[in-house]
Amino acid sequence: MGGCKRVVVLSGGTSSEREVSLVSGKAYSTALKELGHTVRIIDLQEDDWIAQIQAFAPDAVVNALHGSPGEDGTVQGVLELLRIPYSHSGVMASAMAMDKAISKAIFRDAGILTPKGDVFPWKSIVQKDPLPRPFVLKPINEGSSVGVHIVTERTDLFAIQKIWCFGECALLEEYIPGRELVASVLEDRVLGILEIVPKHTFYDYQAKYTDGFAQHVIEPTLPEDVRQRIVVYARKAYKTLKCRGSARVDLRYNHQASSHDVFVLEVNTQPGMTPTSLLPEQARHAGMSFNDLVQWILDRVCCDRDDIQT
Repeated sequence: MGGCKRVVVLSGGTSSEREVSLVSGKAYSTALKELGHTVRIIDLQEDDWIAQIQAFAPDAVVNALHGSPGEDGTVQGVLELLRIPYSHSGVMASAMAMDKAISKAIFRDAGILTPKGDVFPWKSIVQKDPLPRPFVLKPINEGSSVGVHIVTERTDLFAIQKIWCFGECALLEEYIPGRELVASVLEDRVLGILEIVPKHTFYDYQAKYTDGFAQHVIEPTLPEDVRQRIVVYARKAYKTLKCRGSARVDLRYNHQASSHDVFVLEVNTQPGMTPTSLLPEQARHAGMSFNDLVQWILDRVCCDRDDIQT
C-alpha cells in the first residue's frame, strides 16, 4: 500500500504501562522511517495530543499505547470521530478485550474454555475467600500482568488490599496449573505457538519486559491435538471479539490433567513491540522481519483509509 505516507505513532500516555508504550512507540517509529514514511511520535500524556494529530494531518495513526485509555476503545473512538484510520482493533473489540470480566463471559458463550471466575468487591474478598486457594487475583482493566497476584495459602489478602490501586473490585479466577502459552494472530493467520518459562513464580511485569527473566520456547513440544486446539481457540477468540490487525492470545495448558485442557486467559489487542515482546519474536520465526511486521500492520490501516474515503 503506497497511500499511507504520513504516519502518527501514538505512545506513552498515563497508564501503568507508559514506559512499555514509549519503547513500543520508538520501535514503530524507527521501522516506519526505515520503510520510507514520514513519522511523528505523539505522547498521549500531552494535553494537546488531538490538536497535534490534526496539525500533522496524517494518513494513518499507529497506536502503540498500552493500557487505558489507548487500549480500551477510548482513543479509538476519538480517532473515529476525527475520521483518521488507526491500527489494531476498533472501539468495541478493544473495550471488550480490555475488560477481562466481559471477555471471559463472551468466551464462555462462544464455547471457548476459560478459567472459572467472577468479579468481587474487596469487602467480600477479605472477609472470606470467594474461591478455593490457590486462585488468581487481577485488576479488571489492566495489561502486562500489572497488579496480578497468585493467592496461595500463605498470601495475606489484607496486605494486597492496602497497596491495591485498581478500584473497589477485583477479578478472581481459578488457578490453572500447567504451561503458559501464547499464540499471535494476524487476521486469519496464527503465526505459531510460543511457551513462556518464567524464572520466577509467574510471567509478571518484570519477566515480560526484562531480558533474561523468562525463557521463550518457540514451537514447544505439544501433543498434536493440543496444538490444534490452541490454534482453533486463538483464531476463535480473535474473531469472537471482532479483532482486527495483530493480536496476541494468552493461554494456559493444563498438561497435568487427564483431559489436557487448554484455557484462554485473555486477548491482547495491542501487543507490545519491545525487544522482549512476543509478537515480533513469533513473526520473525514465521519469516517476517520487524520491519515486515510493521509494514503489514500499516497496510491494514491503509485498507481502512481507503474504506473511509470511498
